[in-house]
Amino acid sequence: MEKTNRQFEQVIARCRELFARKLHDYGAAWRILRPCSVTDQLFIKAKRIRSLETKGVAMVDEGIRPEFVAIVNYGLVALIQLARGAVEEVDMANDEALALYDAQAARALELMKAKNHDYDEAWRSMRVSSYTDLILMKLHRTKQIEDLGGHTLVSEGVDANYMDMINYAVFALIKLDYGEPAESEA
Repeated sequence: MEKTNRQFEQVIARCRELFARKLHDYGAAWRILRPCSVTDQLFIKAKRIRSLETKGVAMVDEGIRPEFVAIVNYGLVALIQLARGAVEEVDMANDEALALYDAQAARALELMKAKNHDYDEAWRSMRVSSYTDLILMKLHRTKQIEDLGGHTLVSEGVDANYMDMINYAVFALIKLDYGEPAESEA
């Protein structure tokens, strides 16, 4: 499991690097997004991945890897937005945004460690396409919870769904970056 922790941290570091570069270019413009808008952004990224997996051809010169990176980054943004709320004007300096990003990424890592312990790294035997489907399912659940105004009977809540999406996307990136196919893909 130490290998997984190291790979997780390396993937998050690469996602953070892109996040930091975009902060440089755009600032924290995402602060104006309401959580439901972030959910929709995550949805279109996941739908594009599934479309590319199904069709096997991209009309835009980007593969699925950048979309999984976007899911990690938008998932972390979603957690920040849940904690801070949307604003009318950008109210956050880049260093504060990065600190909040790091704090949420650390929470995702801790959750992954706990679940990975309990599930004995079952994710390593899964296909990347399964992560896509699970992310889409989590998005449908999140949209339903949002439509219910957060009033659920048994759900863990929107934040738990975002955390799972982040972790599934990181698992996909580990598979893509380190070339570890699922047992049935080997």
